[in-house]
Amino acid sequence: MTGSSGVPLRVLSYNIHGQRDDRAALVAVIRDAAPDVVIVQEGPRRFRWRRKSAALAESVNLVVAGGGLPALGNLLLTSLRVRVLATRCQRFPLTPGRHLRGAAYADCVVAGGARFTLAGSHLSTDPAERPAQAAVLKRELGAATTPLVVGADLNEGPDGPAWSTVAHGLTDAAVAADRAERLTYSCADPRSRIDALFVDPRITVVDYDVVDTPQTRRASDHFPVLVDLLLPVAG
Repeated sequence: MTGSSGVPLRVLSYNIHGQRDDRAALVAVIRDAAPDVVIVQEGPRRFRWRRKSAALAESVNLVVAGGGLPALGNLLLTSLRVRVLATRCQRFPLTPGRHLRGAAYADCVVAGGARFTLAGSHLSTDPAERPAQAAVLKRELGAATTPLVVGADLNEGPDGPAWSTVAHGLTDAAVAADRAERLTYSCADPRSRIDALFVDPRITVVDYDVVDTPQTRRASDHFPVLVDLLLPVAG
């Protein structure tokens, strides 16, 4: 969509598979995208996670805004265009025998004066567990006081209950750009759109892409979602 005024923001939402694939390709993908913010799923969350997070950010000319181990691998990276005012991390209730999941949040202002809330999450692979996690995430998103930009690996498609919970009241960037047919997983056998970028309805979606290149196919098992937005400036 075009034709609206606002402050531009380029967002990359990316499940980087724990950096277990071609790291040089991963770095090249993020650099080539030239994002203002990166919402990372499956980022560093174990031994020396702070150092690993900082090394990833430095390699792509960004800084760590928040997340990491306290958010269970959800990591927020920002460029110098974006000033981070506050951050918080969330862990979803643990289901016995399952992996912990969570989310990261940052209250931000971008050069040009637009404030927004950045959020990233990664829901369970268990369909019985996801709806409750989505409800917890949605409650936290509902407390935001500035326009939301939410990137998530939901581990289910748009017809799923957890997806519907998170998406309610927000704009699905893929739908807004008429590109909902673009699949995000897996790079080896694209068959699902389980990675989403949702925004406040006051935010204009200018462009949306699922970046499918030889590099992205080597960098992770998910394709990155790259979105250009226009953020409203409060009067």
